[in-house]
Amino acid sequence: MKARRRRFIPATAMAYPIHRPRRLRRNAVLRDMVRETRLDPGDFIYPLFVVEGRDVRRPIVSMPGIFNLSLEHVVAEARHARKLGVPAVLLFGIPNHKDARGTQAYADDGIVQRAIQEIKAAEPDLQVIVDVCLCEFTDHGHCGVLEGGHVVNDATLPLLAKMSVSCAKAGADIIAPSDMMDGRVAAIRAALDETGFGELPIMAYSAKFASGYYGPFREAAQNTPTSGDRRGYQMDPGNFREALKEVALDVEEGADMIMVKPALAYLDVIRAVRERWELPVVSYNVSGEYSMLKAAGQNGWIDYERVMLETLTSMKRAGSDLIITYHALEAAKLL
Repeated sequence: MKARRRRFIPATAMAYPIHRPRRLRRNAVLRDMVRETRLDPGDFIYPLFVVEGRDVRRPIVSMPGIFNLSLEHVVAEARHARKLGVPAVLLFGIPNHKDARGTQAYADDGIVQRAIQEIKAAEPDLQVIVDVCLCEFTDHGHCGVLEGGHVVNDATLPLLAKMSVSCAKAGADIIAPSDMMDGRVAAIRAALDETGFGELPIMAYSAKFASGYYGPFREAAQNTPTSGDRRGYQMDPGNFREALKEVALDVEEGADMIMVKPALAYLDVIRAVRERWELPVVSYNVSGEYSMLKAAGQNGWIDYERVMLETLTSMKRAGSDLIITYHALEAAKLL
């Protein structure tokens, strides 16, 4: 008797009607029960821009809802963030005096140092993260010592280390170097350890790309370079493997947290970093990303709140443990 040949049935042909993914989408409660990625106010870090003076609350035109704030307003904004469940702020300082070596960055009575002290006095449990870079403090707007039109890497490292130690003395909880100098994590780690701040973690801007998305930040931080640009030290947007190399170097030098900046156009990098390292991964939802949503929302082109939460969810889903975002307070209220 001739054997009957079995007919091959592909798996895709068997999926329907047995498998019906829509069953788990039938109502809001069920959708919430099976949601894979969740946002929480504790995921957010809120950037603040502190300036000299009294009663300064100057709107940043290109970033609706964000301000340059004098000390008393920075403290009030930090307190508000904490009440909403946001656990940390990221400080940027804009001094009255700028010079070639950014001396106000590491002055013990500098604007950032005073802001740290006042925020910690008002909200001791709020984590104060300090952006360590010279660009807001130099008269040329670059992130390091400038010689012959070029940023000199090794001459910049001691100044970044001095700023880190000065901010640690003021009470900073986390040091976040954003300059993209080679070897800066190791230099800062050594300086902190040698001065009794070995317990302070470093949140390294590890894969920081030379991005057009930073445009509105230039107004906020008043740090547009007077000549040239930052492509000589920030990363080329087309480089994926180099981003992983930069992260690996920062981890080797002692970084405790690693960051990808910007976030939205670099979700693939965030995912790859998450898969390769077990350290906390931070993404920076930068000014241009924020301002695009704000502009579209104000023009009625998008449902602003919905798209904002969707955008932040994409960063969390890609692998971010923490998200630095100007949306932090708005998102925390909705959540």
